[in-house]
Amino acid sequence: MSHTHTSHADVVKRLKRADGHLQKTISMIEDGRPCVDVAQQLHAVSRAIEQAKRVFIHDHIDHCLEGSTGAKDDRAQLVAEFREISKYL
Repeated sequence: MSHTHTSHADVVKRLKRADGHLQKTISMIEDGRPCVDVAQQLHAVSRAIEQAKRVFIHDHIDHCLEGSTGAKDDRAQLVAEFREISKYL
């Protein structure tokens, strides 16, 4: 089973956006910007990462369920994998 999903390009784009927000946040702190401005930028970082995580995990779930053959062993493996990844939701 391939670990490359159709959403990976979108996830990378979102993570790059988060990286840009993070770099901006670091600069803002170093430049002594007001705390409210820094907090707003930190919020943008966490939202961008949260969205990337959500897209990544949902796509993984869709991808794995799509490939299910319905065999009992396959189903048990899928359920175990779903339980493992759902810890990160």
